[in-house]
Amino acid sequence: MSVQWTRIGLDTGSPVVPPPIPAEELARRWDAVRRGLIDAGLDALLVFGNESEFSSLRYVSDYWPLFESGAAAFAPSGEPILLCGPESEAFAVQRGRMDRVRCIRSLRESADPSYPEVALATYADVLRELAVVSPRRVGIAGSFAANLVIMDELRESLPGASLVRADEIISDLRIVKSAWEAENLRAAFRVSEIALDAVLERLRPGLTEQQVVGIAQAAMYANGAEYEGMAQYVLSGPNSRPAISRPAPRVIGRDEVVQLNISARVNGYSSGVGRPVVVGTPSTAHRDLIEFCRDAHLATRQWLRPGADASEIARNYRQFFTERGRDDAFLYGPCTGLGLMETERPWIETDSNYTIQPGMAFQFDTFAQGPDVGVRWENGCIVHADGVEMLSSRHMDTYTL
Repeated sequence: MSVQWTRIGLDTGSPVVPPPIPAEELARRWDAVRRGLIDAGLDALLVFGNESEFSSLRYVSDYWPLFESGAAAFAPSGEPILLCGPESEAFAVQRGRMDRVRCIRSLRESADPSYPEVALATYADVLRELAVVSPRRVGIAGSFAANLVIMDELRESLPGASLVRADEIISDLRIVKSAWEAENLRAAFRVSEIALDAVLERLRPGLTEQQVVGIAQAAMYANGAEYEGMAQYVLSGPNSRPAISRPAPRVIGRDEVVQLNISARVNGYSSGVGRPVVVGTPSTAHRDLIEFCRDAHLATRQWLRPGADASEIARNYRQFFTERGRDDAFLYGPCTGLGLMETERPWIETDSNYTIQPGMAFQFDTFAQGPDVGVRWENGCIVHADGVEMLSSRHMDTYTL
């Protein structure tokens, strides 16, 4: 597939930005969804999403809800219908990629307005429009975004239907990336590396974590990011110890570990470039933890190869901690799937039951937790038949500034 890119009009030496998803690729996804729901014995499939859990819905519609929730309705044949909350119709028409848009009450925002003057459709109305009358089995994908309010309206509107969790119809399609998806991952990582460069150039004691986040955000948006892939990790000193956290107004001190994970999003596709840094001189214990974590990261990159057993990679990783006497530093690992989310299926874990295939994309997420700090080395990759393409590699030898 040949991808035509558009260069943004900023004198930043920026990477170029791939175009939105081509219509033919979206049509192929719809065909695959219809085949999947037929194979699963479903009469219809509803794919839900919201502002945070948007990936399945965006995969089939390019629609990313804001404030309200959204959904896409599929039947065994015919064009799907995009569903939105009462306030989002114009937004969904403008940004979604489905010709028909219908508003549903249960997709409203959490303030729970009643919208008494607005004419709204029901789920039964939408399925009848898809020629699905009195459905017996309706699949729910994006199930983490289908909240209790949504499920209550579904049961009321479709009383004769069994509601079946069917996330795998969408998530299985997302495992192997297309050429267009790969280009967006490359672009997202390029933008994240530019933002990391800006952070490392300006990071100094006396700045707050949140001020450093602002440096990263400015560089991302100036260089083509549509949004952040996740909350930017600028976590200093004791704030670095959690594996998951948010930046705070804490002032960064000299000789402190700073856990960085810089993440840009391009056309929905996410990235994460993680580096531990110290402005000054790390303690011996902190230096040992940083270098051990990097060794674990580099070893994992050697184990992940096309045809490798995923569970064996995870067992090797776990054993690496034991052999180095660092069981105390282990929390999880070593890799997650990568795409519309910075962590998506399939993860690489000791109970995984698949082999690494060309077209898969992974995030090497190597985290080690000490008694007072946490450190992370993180990079993305795409698997090819002849090896693994690293999506980020800058500053792997740098951790003191």
